[in-house]
Amino acid sequence: MASGIRDKVAILGMGCSKFGEHWNDNAEDLMLEAFTEALTDAGIEKNQIEAAWFSTAIEEQHVGKSGIPLAMALRLPYIPVTRVENYCASGTEAFRGAVYAVASGAADIALALGVEKLKDTGYGGLPQRSRGAVNDLYWSNASAPGSFAQLASAYQSKHGVNRDDLKRAMAHVSVKSHDNGAKNPKAHLQKPIDEERVMNAPMIAEPLGLFDCCGVSDGSACAIVTTPEIAKSLGKKDLITVKALQLSVSNGTEVQHNSWDGSYFMTTRVASKKAYEEAGIKNPRSDVSLIEVHDCFSVTELVTMEDLYISPEGGAVTDIMDGFYDADGQIPCQIDGGLKCFGHPIGASGMRMIYEMYLQMQGRAGARQRADNPTFGLTHNLGGFPHQNVCSITIVGQEGA
Repeated sequence: MASGIRDKVAILGMGCSKFGEHWNDNAEDLMLEAFTEALTDAGIEKNQIEAAWFSTAIEEQHVGKSGIPLAMALRLPYIPVTRVENYCASGTEAFRGAVYAVASGAADIALALGVEKLKDTGYGGLPQRSRGAVNDLYWSNASAPGSFAQLASAYQSKHGVNRDDLKRAMAHVSVKSHDNGAKNPKAHLQKPIDEERVMNAPMIAEPLGLFDCCGVSDGSACAIVTTPEIAKSLGKKDLITVKALQLSVSNGTEVQHNSWDGSYFMTTRVASKKAYEEAGIKNPRSDVSLIEVHDCFSVTELVTMEDLYISPEGGAVTDIMDGFYDADGQIPCQIDGGLKCFGHPIGASGMRMIYEMYLQMQGRAGARQRADNPTFGLTHNLGGFPHQNVCSITIVGQEGA
C-alpha cells in the first residue's frame, strides 16, 4: 500500500532569478542564473546530478517538446532530461518529477528547473491558443479575467457577500501582497499600493480591477533534491524535507452538469485533503505556518483560503480583513509578494513559491523573514479556468516535524 513521500526527500539547494522584463536576456540566461544559485547553495558539482526535469509552458519560446534546451543551457553531463508542462502548475510538475525520482531510488540527486519568457510574446496577458485561429474552438469564448470574474460573482451570490465588502477584501489581498513584494529584491513589482488606488483602478472584468489581476513576467527557478541521508553526508544540517506533493485534475464534472455551483475549486479541495493526509497535518489552520497560493486574481486567493480548509466556508472575507493572512498575521500568504508582484512566468511560478518556503524555513528571507520559526510551508498552483483546471499542492517543512 502506498505510504507517500513524507520525509523521503530533502531539498539540497534552490535558486531563483530576478523576475521582471528581461528584454536583454534570453531564457538560457535566466536558467543559468537560477541554476548557479541552486548549485552553490547545494554545495555539489554539476556532474553529481543524475536526472533533470524541465518545465516551460509556452513551447514556442524555448524550442519546445524536449529537455534539450535545459541540457544545452547548463551543459548537463548527458543525463536524462524530461520536459514537462501542466498549465500553470508546470513548475511544480517539474519538482514532482525530481522528487519522485529520488523517493523511488531511481536517482540520488535530481534537478528541477522552470523558466518562461512571457514578455517576448508581446501579449499583455498570457498567450492564448485561439488568438489568430478562426476555427479554433478550444476555450473559444473564454478569457481568464472573465472566467475568474464569474468565480467572484458565484462566491458573492452563494455566501450573500455585499459587493463592496468583497471588493474591499480583494483590495486588501492586493495591498498586502504589494507590501510584501516591496521587501523582495527579486520581485518584478516592488512598490506598495493603497486600498484607494486599488478600488479606483480601471475595471478589467467586473468585479476585478487592474490591481486584482497579476501581470506577466520573465523568470526562472530551480531546485536540487536528494535523500536526507545523502544531504547529511554532504554536511547539510537543519534539513527542509518534502512532506507532501499532490495533484488533482478536473474530470469534466464542473462543466458537464450543475453539481458544481462555480464558487470554489473542486481540484484544490481534493488535492489539499490528500496533501494534509500525506503530511500528517490534522488542522491546517493551526498547523500550517506559511502559504503561497496561486493569486492569478485576488478573488482566486480569497476562494483558495476556504478550499485549503484554512478559512471556514464563507469566512475568507472576514479572515482577510482581520489580517489573518498578513505578513504579521497567523498564516502569512504571499509573504514574498506572490504572483501579484512576481508576475507569472508559467514554467517557473510553482518552484518560485517553494523557493520562498525554503528560504523562510532556513531563516534566510531577509527583510520579509517571518519572526517565528516556520514549521510547515504550503504552496498551491492552479492552471486553467475555474471550470476546468489542474491543481498542485506541495508541503515542505523542517525534518522530523
